Amino acid sequence: RGAKKARPGRNMAERKAVNKYYPPDWRPEMGSVNTYHGSHPLRERARKLHEGIMIMRFELPFNIWCAGCGNHVGVGVRYNAEKTQVGKYYSTPIFQFRMKCHLCDNHFEIRTDPKNYDYTVVRGASRKNEKWEHKEGETVSIADREETTKLSNDAMYRLEHGVGDKRKAEDATPRIEQIKKLQESKLDDFSLNQLLRSRLREEKRQKAEEAAEQKRLQDKAGINIPILKESSADIAAAKKIKFSRGSEDKRKLHIRATGIFDKKQPGSSSSKAWNVLKRLDSSVIRKKSESGHHGGKSSQQQDKQPLPLVDYDSS
Repeated sequence: RGAKKARPGRNMAERKAVNKYYPPDWRPEMGSVNTYHGSHPLRERARKLHEGIMIMRFELPFNIWCAGCGNHVGVGVRYNAEKTQVGKYYSTPIFQFRMKCHLCDNHFEIRTDPKNYDYTVVRGASRKNEKWEHKEGETVSIADREETTKLSNDAMYRLEHGVGDKRKAEDATPRIEQIKKLQESKLDDFSLNQLLRSRLREEKRQKAEEAAEQKRLQDKAGINIPILKESSADIAAAKKIKFSRGSEDKRKLHIRATGIFDKKQPGSSSSKAWNVLKRLDSSVIRKKSESGHHGGKSSQQQDKQPLPLVDYDSS
């Protein structure tokens, strides 16, 4: 009564692998079920097996740039790749994987490199260069295969290598001690907090002074735009500027030294004005003298002391 319970510890995948269907007309002498049906155990993955190609799931070991569309394909992207053996490195086979880009119709090929423990891009893509040197990063480098073999076989080289490591450790000891002392000096939380707060107050004071100076310069220039800090390039550019005021100063001195009516330049407008005023003055004196003969004694007394209109000698 009721459905049969599955044995504990057996899941659906195990039952699928164990419970195979055998047709009623199958006999053991016919071989396996795959032989009976004329199919390969790998099914569609082995459709090109007669050409030496097997379809497998391949995961990119590094970042690449597709040569067809130019897009970036990240590490870890999986493809259905055609796996073929193209050679050997000693006894290690060299495999090549051909796959199609999922963003375009371009195909690219990647090959194993047993000598360098790496993969190489053969065609259809370019590898993103992400290599770095241990010396530049100041990190510990892992010994390569040749050095490891030499350390294991050559006793003298191993001894020299150990002496070199000891010397490096002795050279690094003072720096390590300095780092330890620095860490010990910073263990007090109160002193650290006090140091940070004093730095913060100093920065605030400097910013307030800079803001006040900027406000003063803006009010002085009558502008409302922010003024940047003075740099060495600005100082050098300002020193190269020269204001020539010599000709203007000479002109001012010349104007102050000469009068309004200049007698020394007869062809100028001031000399012409001088002549006009002189003629007017002489005509006025002549008229007064003529009116004095007809006007009696008072007019004669006035003619004796004529008053010129312009003092010519003063100019």
